[in-house]
Amino acid sequence: LTMAYHRHHGLDTRIVRIFNTYGPRMRLDDGRVLPAFLTQALRGEPLTVFGDGSQTRSFCFVDDLMEGIWRLFNSSEHYPVNLGNPREMTILEFAQKVVDVVGGQLQTEERELPEDDPKVRQPDISKATRLLDWEPSIQVEEGLGLCLDDFSRRTQSADSP
Repeated sequence: LTMAYHRHHGLDTRIVRIFNTYGPRMRLDDGRVLPAFLTQALRGEPLTVFGDGSQTRSFCFVDDLMEGIWRLFNSSEHYPVNLGNPREMTILEFAQKVVDVVGGQLQTEERELPEDDPKVRQPDISKATRLLDWEPSIQVEEGLGLCLDDFSRRTQSADSP
């Protein structure tokens, strides 16, 4: 639809394809793996892993995403550009990183993997790198650390009577 408006009406448009972004102030109960793992780890609960945890994901910190969007909006590119982190890891590796940031021992509770759950989620950001000179710079461990105070405060508040 965006491209149709661009072609037909000459509207100056940009199309961003956003992949798995995280950061402070995410809803604690939004159903995504990062808020679930962080709140469970902060509460000392086992981390819920769907399937055997071998499926992979990549995680892009919100500051990196915003930099990519800013660069795209200040470019002349009208075709879709993927913005995300191409460095993937298994869900179990991610669970361990969360526990390492929070502190404690990794404990997991395995649940059945939903049928529609993709095995791999990894963006191809080669166009963003080539056209925008952009790639994410914040490593997952650093990004988790930047989320920790916010998630800790809100988890404690949510758990208070």
